[in-house]
Amino acid sequence: MKLHEVRVHPSKAALPREQQLAWKIAAVAADKVAVERDVTAMIVNRLIDNAAVAIASVNRSSAVAARGAALGHARRDGATLFGAPARVRVSPEWAAWANGTAVRELDMHDTFLAADYSHPGDNIPPILAVAQTAERSGRDLIRGIATGYEIQIDLVRSICLHKHKIDHIAHLCPAQAAGIGTLLRLPAETIYQAVQQAVHVSFTTRQSRKGEISSWKAFAPAHAGKLAIEAVDRAMRGEGAPSPTYEGEDSVIAWMLDGPDAAYQVPLPEAGEAKRAILASYTKEHSAEYQSQALIDLAFRMREKIADLEQVAKIVIHTSHHTHYVIGTGANDPQKMDPKASRETLDHSIMYIFAVALQDGRWHHVDSYAPRRAARADTVRLWHKIETREDPEWTRRYHETDPDKLAFGGRVEIVMADGSTLTDELALANAHPNGARPFGRDDYIRKFLTMTDGLISARESNRFLETVQDLARLPAGELVSLNVALPAAHLAVGKPGIF
Repeated sequence: MKLHEVRVHPSKAALPREQQLAWKIAAVAADKVAVERDVTAMIVNRLIDNAAVAIASVNRSSAVAARGAALGHARRDGATLFGAPARVRVSPEWAAWANGTAVRELDMHDTFLAADYSHPGDNIPPILAVAQTAERSGRDLIRGIATGYEIQIDLVRSICLHKHKIDHIAHLCPAQAAGIGTLLRLPAETIYQAVQQAVHVSFTTRQSRKGEISSWKAFAPAHAGKLAIEAVDRAMRGEGAPSPTYEGEDSVIAWMLDGPDAAYQVPLPEAGEAKRAILASYTKEHSAEYQSQALIDLAFRMREKIADLEQVAKIVIHTSHHTHYVIGTGANDPQKMDPKASRETLDHSIMYIFAVALQDGRWHHVDSYAPRRAARADTVRLWHKIETREDPEWTRRYHETDPDKLAFGGRVEIVMADGSTLTDELALANAHPNGARPFGRDDYIRKFLTMTDGLISARESNRFLETVQDLARLPAGELVSLNVALPAAHLAVGKPGIF
């Protein structure tokens, strides 16, 4: 990997494109380096993971609405939609919209956390939609996905968006455009323009993850995917972009991020270097914000030592800055303590999550968020006894550059009514690559079977799992077989819109 300094330049400097971050991203995307075997295996895992969570959410309101809009853009040689038969095809940007929303809805696919936050599995729906439409092969898809993960994770390692209240799709959209460029084997010049357009149109605020969190949290990455496909399409037709999109004196760094004196060090693979960033990311075993994963596992462990949860007087979670201020009491969001809050808000409340995990000893993507479950009187009592506090040491460990020292958990103190205290800590979720039980292929398959149970037939389940595990050998034009369909008439239909 090579570090590239990125800073603002005045227009009169006429920064050469070869020195611009967007060009360097495009060069990585255009590099025809082979994808290594362990990366290919992980891409298969993440395709299984995405399909699992997409099918589990396919009849939830946001996924239904997104699919309804997509169906208004039918295209005979287009891309497939999760849940629908493979013969149902739509324009690729709308497939990315619908499938990306379904993938993101339950907040249960993969994650990477560093200077900023990300769910790099959000790269897959638009790249797959274009691959299906363009009739590419499994190997082409693998190359495109490897690039998408690489670029997003490299940006997330180095450029913080959230402290400026910019949503993380600003790193996702250029990564998706780069991945599509790799998939289609486009020249660096074309990818460069597409990446610049993608950056320019994808900077949005983090209000989507604040206060009363709405379904836009699920739509936002899908919107990025749609924008990325449109950006690549325009660039392929010869259109240019605002340039330099990162370094310009009126561009994103100068006015939306650290300002005209900023300097970032962005790591990118050198020419001929394999794209391996996907191996640094990690999926979720539990359907909740990633910073809650280790704390859920810790709650399961601690509950075994508490005879009567009604005797709990107070719970303090000592954790990182991010956990405290985004999903903890440091967010100062009353909705995070409200039993009538939306599912999207509850899965961003570690107070609620820890209370339910402590009581139930299990976590379920539907049952754990049911309105009746959230409103239980004993849960509300326990929930309101929980607070978070930032611990500088946990913040330091959260931002470790050494992956073997990273920590996303915390230390929990449970004070009982008799004054006794139970204390325990957990740095990493069990499913993390460095956790107690790292997820492997069998775990991804088990997650798929659990999430799709009762929704798809055994024949469809077996067919998909057999097909996806043979991804590298799928010939051109056969990627529609990666779709997963519900039985006829089991797909919900929502309210009509314009399309």
